[in-house]
Amino acid sequence: MAGGGSLEPFWELYPTHQRLDVYEILERHRIGNLAAEDQVKLDASDKEYFSNEPKRHPAFLIRSPKPFNGETPPFLLTQKFFTPNELFYIRNHLPVPEVNVESYQLEIDGINLPGGKTFTLSELKKFPKYSISATIQCGGNRRSEMGTVKPVAGLVWSGGAIGNAQWTGVRLKDVMKAAGFHEESYKDPHRLHIHFEGMDSDQSGECYGSSIPFSYMLDENFQPILAFEMNNRELPLDHGFPVRIILPGIVGARSVKWLSRIVISDHESQSPWQQRDYKHFSPSVTMETVDFSTAPAIQDTPVTSYICSHQPGDVIKAEPTILQGYAFSGGGRRIVRVEVSIDQGKTWKVAHVDTDDEAVRSDTRNWAWALWTVEVDFTHSMGDNEVWVKAVDSGYNQQAENFSSVYNYRGLLANAFHRVNLKISK
Repeated sequence: MAGGGSLEPFWELYPTHQRLDVYEILERHRIGNLAAEDQVKLDASDKEYFSNEPKRHPAFLIRSPKPFNGETPPFLLTQKFFTPNELFYIRNHLPVPEVNVESYQLEIDGINLPGGKTFTLSELKKFPKYSISATIQCGGNRRSEMGTVKPVAGLVWSGGAIGNAQWTGVRLKDVMKAAGFHEESYKDPHRLHIHFEGMDSDQSGECYGSSIPFSYMLDENFQPILAFEMNNRELPLDHGFPVRIILPGIVGARSVKWLSRIVISDHESQSPWQQRDYKHFSPSVTMETVDFSTAPAIQDTPVTSYICSHQPGDVIKAEPTILQGYAFSGGGRRIVRVEVSIDQGKTWKVAHVDTDDEAVRSDTRNWAWALWTVEVDFTHSMGDNEVWVKAVDSGYNQQAENFSSVYNYRGLLANAFHRVNLKISK
């Protein structure tokens, strides 16, 4: 990124790297110290990369102040099927950009779109309005649990880097057609990719970007939208105002915020967030041995579940107790069952599951999470008692029992059983 220039601005832009373990790694590569007379002090204005940050709710569990990354306290996630905008987790890779609604334009170009096409916000809003219920989840959700097996690299999320909302906007497919896209004009559309670029950028001008295989667009059941509303309110700045692409069932990193450009290409996005950041490797691969070219970028996410009502170490009475949490699976697969065990997996109790009823009734793909509730009896339990939860999706995919088998050094797709140790007292 620095391109032969100073690393200092990027060091300030990515303070998540300013950690003891990173300093220890860098120390091994020290080749000397810059003489005092050769040191140049940065102007204070060079550090004002985060001057446009909006105010955030104090309830957030902050995992990085700059760029801001905060997760919802898990116990709040089960209070409502749709996560309130103010409490919806925030994942920013770069500073929040300055947005001028009056001059905003979305550019669409690429293969077989000669000259391209641009749309203003008012022009986008003239398309038929469409809403979907969809869960967005960070690829690193639950990373802290995987980190108990071996060290992992990345923000230390617990289970709150996930949220569910009703997103309203216009269908991506409608806008693409208006821009001149016609499937029959492509010899082999399955070999294409569709890129999304945001307005957020670093000092070199590189914007946040990602892509998905174009085959998603050819699936009639896939429902991507250009969203400008979230839970029937204007899209908040932290969530991509004025326009964000919502790619349901796909890892959150692909649902680019502050959307500025869409490109049809014969290759996937070359952005570091596509080529390096969000890839999953064998448990034996390390930061020193990784070859990023050997793994595809994460798209659909696996089935997962989480206990939200209780935290490790909570003291509860030896009596029937209500447990609550969420379950979710990517790729449009709905949750068909959630099971809870209080005896190390010897027996399981099936939880009551609340889902997106409209999707279930119409037998279409389900993009939203399920909230579950179960009553378990601790009457005959005393002392430490570990509670397990696991979910099953409509493809009958199930979670791994422990994190050893799904470990990867980046701590991504952490979807083993969630376990919470409770202390039972009289």
